[in-house]
Amino acid sequence: MMSFGYRIFCRIGMIVSTLLLASVLNGAGPSRANDAVYPPEIDSSVLRDLIASRELPRPRLLMHPADITLLRERVAEDAAFAEVARSVLANADAMLKTEPIERIQTGRRLLSQSRRAVRRLLTLGMAWHLTEKQVYADRAAEEMRAIAAFSDWNPSHFLDVAEMTFAMAIGYDWIYAALDQSTRETVRNAILELGVRVPLETRHHGWTRARNNWGQVCHAGMVAGALAVTEHDVDAAVSTVQRALENVTVSMAMYDPKGSYPEGPGYWSYGTTYNVLLIAMLESVLGSSFGLDLAPGFDQTGKYMALTTGPSGLTFNYADGGSGRSCEPAVHWFATRHQRPDWLLGDEAPRKRLLAAAPDGQSIANRFFPLMLLWMQVPETEVTPTMPLHWTSDCKVPIALHRSSWEDPQAVFVGIKAGSPAGPHGHMDIGSFVVDADGVRWAVDLGAEGYHRIESRGMNFWSRAQDSDRWRVFRQNNFSHNTLVIDDALQVASGNSKIVRFSDDPDFPHSVVDLRPVYAEQVEEAHRGIAVLPSGQVLVRDRLTGLKPGASVRWGMVTPGTPVQPGTSTLELQQDDATLTMQILAPSDGAWELIDTAEPPNEWDSPNRGTVMAAFHAIAPESGVLDLTVVMTPGSRDPLPQDRIPATNPLDWSE
Repeated sequence: MMSFGYRIFCRIGMIVSTLLLASVLNGAGPSRANDAVYPPEIDSSVLRDLIASRELPRPRLLMHPADITLLRERVAEDAAFAEVARSVLANADAMLKTEPIERIQTGRRLLSQSRRAVRRLLTLGMAWHLTEKQVYADRAAEEMRAIAAFSDWNPSHFLDVAEMTFAMAIGYDWIYAALDQSTRETVRNAILELGVRVPLETRHHGWTRARNNWGQVCHAGMVAGALAVTEHDVDAAVSTVQRALENVTVSMAMYDPKGSYPEGPGYWSYGTTYNVLLIAMLESVLGSSFGLDLAPGFDQTGKYMALTTGPSGLTFNYADGGSGRSCEPAVHWFATRHQRPDWLLGDEAPRKRLLAAAPDGQSIANRFFPLMLLWMQVPETEVTPTMPLHWTSDCKVPIALHRSSWEDPQAVFVGIKAGSPAGPHGHMDIGSFVVDADGVRWAVDLGAEGYHRIESRGMNFWSRAQDSDRWRVFRQNNFSHNTLVIDDALQVASGNSKIVRFSDDPDFPHSVVDLRPVYAEQVEEAHRGIAVLPSGQVLVRDRLTGLKPGASVRWGMVTPGTPVQPGTSTLELQQDDATLTMQILAPSDGAWELIDTAEPPNEWDSPNRGTVMAAFHAIAPESGVLDLTVVMTPGSRDPLPQDRIPATNPLDWSE
């Protein structure tokens, strides 16, 4: 039996074809909606006729009435869908006991309330469709009336408006049949006046050509609102959809060429989910994505979360993001669309955690989870991964990933990052790496600092200048990352490093990063190589030339492991029953020391409980050349004899 998600996809595909044949004007060339090209090209008059001719029954956003029948059938037939439905209903019941959302702003953001609205209206709307119990529709209506009474949805931080507009559009469209006329009018007017028309009639449209997640989120939110109430303002709907088709491509350029995401897995979840919602809403209402799904690399980004998730279940969380992984409905959308169930690897564990959690009416976490009932793919046989063990992104924020196996829970996994601190949500983490082995993470990235925590102190957190307050924040600078610190100096914020060598040779998979651009004033050349040896050991090697004689170089790795016997060239880390042995091979007199990362160095820094940095210092000789080599041996692996560990310059590793 095919999955429910695939059945929905096929059924919507038939609807799409029918709508296009019925609604698109005669003519040739890319102005026609069914002539999909990228970037999208469609004449505004064709778009107007297409929008004005829509007479779809509700719901229209993301699903149609027939889908609700299929959904209920699937919940009755399939234990996995039934479990998700029970969770949705339990959380909807918890929401019945809460007060409606209030306009409570935190610093410059109303975003937490907007996200709470998304979770509540998706959950309550889905609960109503599952059960037809009026209590869920009444609670959603109460929520929407409260939100409609806000003075505004905080357009100065437009993400807040976008997510609130999406939430209200879903509530209005999904529960339309259960709303009285007064509530319909109140909510509809709010969607138009506080949402859709704001960027069309005011100065709050600076996000329109954003190169990051802002473009994806804001265009999707505005299109949701416009399509939900299109009958009541066709001009606004045409302008909003046209603007999205013309400009979201600026954000989508980040997927080129292989589907990576420059802002890391956490922001992939945010931006890509809304990008998927944008495409899915265009298809469900207007019958076409207008070619947006043809963006270079977008057809490959469905595997990004699986690739960046290690055997520990944690992601390679470069940039501003935590390492925890959530259940991702968007990954299921991609897996269904491209028939790639192996892209779902890593999703089952967070889904089970979420299903086991107590119902919560207040949380903003996992706000898109009800979409699992529309998009979930449940493989019926064991999935054999066909994704590569070794992968590099080949994009403006280069990363490389190496793993020893997809099937072995004890597998070794390594991720290393290049790029620029000035990149999207960038840190001074160039050359930093993460390591998994024996089911746990050993080398960690501390993640993002709380934005409001820094902003509320009057610090300029968003400047990328070398003297910016951003680099005074511990989690943002190179002192907190698994990279080098030379003479206690920051990395060069404007520097842009590349991965200059990548090998997927199974006998010696490795990557090499040219670090010189971020240490430009301190070295002539600097390279870091990282490799997974056939033994399962991890080798990290740095070659620095042109150092000032006497310069101090610190090698550091933040770990949640408990260190045993520092002060020698060998250091053992322990986590429960797992161990990792770290040995300094060069310099020959290198000795491990421990640097406190748990306690924040400044009053504005967050604590990093349960972590410590394993580090050593080396002094540059008269020649100005330093070689630093560390080998890490998981407890489950037998180490290679030292004379068999490659010790050449990283640039020679492929020879």
